This record gives sequence, C-alpha cells and structure tokens, in this order.
Amino acid sequence: MSSDKIISQLKSFATEQRRQTNEWFFKTGKGEYSEFDQFMGVRMPQIRQVAKQYFKGIADDEIDKLIHHPIHEVRHCGLIMLVNKYQSGDGVSVFKHYLKNINSVNNWDLVDTTTPHIVGDYIYHHQDQLPLLFEFSKSNDLWEKRIAIVATFAFIKQSEFEPALKIAKALLADTHDLIHKAIGWLLREVYKKDHQATQLFLQENYKQLPRTTLRYAIERMAENQRLLYLKGKF
Repeated sequence: MSSDKIISQLKSFATEQRRQTNEWFFKTGKGEYSEFDQFMGVRMPQIRQVAKQYFKGIADDEIDKLIHHPIHEVRHCGLIMLVNKYQSGDGVSVFKHYLKNINSVNNWDLVDTTTPHIVGDYIYHHQDQLPLLFEFSKSNDLWEKRIAIVATFAFIKQSEFEPALKIAKALLADTHDLIHKAIGWLLREVYKKDHQATQLFLQENYKQLPRTTLRYAIERMAENQRLLYLKGKF
C-alpha cells in the first residue's frame, strides 16, 4: 500500500467547509500555535476509517511519508496507523518508531489521540523507561511537554497516580494555555479514580494553579464543592 493512495483516499473526504473549520479550531492565525500547519478538511472519523483500512498492508517507510507530510490530517492518519499497529501486538518496534518521529507529533490532537496508546502504554509496562517522560516534561518544546502529561493517562487508568502528579506539579509554572488545560485534564482523570488524590493536590498547590487548570480539574465535583474550590476554601 502506497502513501499516495492513502492521501488520495483522504482527499476524497475533504471539504472546503471542514478545512476552514479546522483552520479556525486549531488556531492557524499569525502567531498562534498552528500558524504553519496546513489542513485539507477531513473529519476525525474518516481519518480513523482510512487508518484502520490500510494499516496492515503498509510498510514503515510509507507510514513515514504520511507522518512527515505537511498536511495535518495526513500526519494524523499515519500516527493513528501506528496506534493500530501497536494494539495489534507490534509494541516494541512501534514505540521506537514513534519516538524516532516524535517531531511530527506536533499538535495537541496528534498528541492526545496517540501518545497514551503508544508511549503511555509502553512505558507503563516498561517502567525503566519512565525517566523519558520526566525528560520530556523539561523540554522547551510545547508538544513534548504535552506528551509527558498525556502519556501518564496510561498510569492513571491503572490507578497509579505518582508519575502523573509529579509531572503535573513540575509544569504548574508553565505559561502555555495548552499545558494548563492538559494538567487540568490529568487531574480530572485522577479525580475519576480517586477523589482524595486530586483534592489533596489542589489544596497543596492552590496558589500555583493556573485558573484554567483548576476549572478543568474540578469539573466532576458537585456544584457546591466546585464553588468552594474556585474560592480556595477547603
């Protein structure tokens, strides 16, 4: 299976309306985080459909052509193919392949739909690799920092919170809204498993919490409790 055929399949689903929506949604304006990204206008279900249809018959070098493509949806399709390959039992090679091409995981949706299922799952089962997430959390690259956060969801799923909370705390001073949101999402996921763990983290770090992080973290709380946390009353 060639990358050209897959790109043609994706183009057959593209619409101008969706392209404009994607450009607005992913902030492609001057100075915004996706300023230099390009979109063709394909919806996520269609990207997943194409990835599922072709991932078994495509060589790694053809996947690389997709992953390094300038068009966002093409890169996303290649990365979803790696998720499919990983979940089909090709764990070690896909993990290494993903890390080798990590510079192409360069938008929040590309991170969020792939990192937990490859990097997170692999490191959860090979915890000697855990220092890699702490290394990413110290990166100057926005997407590597988000990868560090979102990868810990594989740990949270197994009720193992320490790596997630440690990375969250380390990144509380970060200035980017996408990091604030990711930490809040992390804390909300922990809350689903263990109310007390999230509450304790919020109480201990309240003065350093970005407001966006706090609002995301408390979404699952009862309304009266949310109001108290917003006021810093515990």
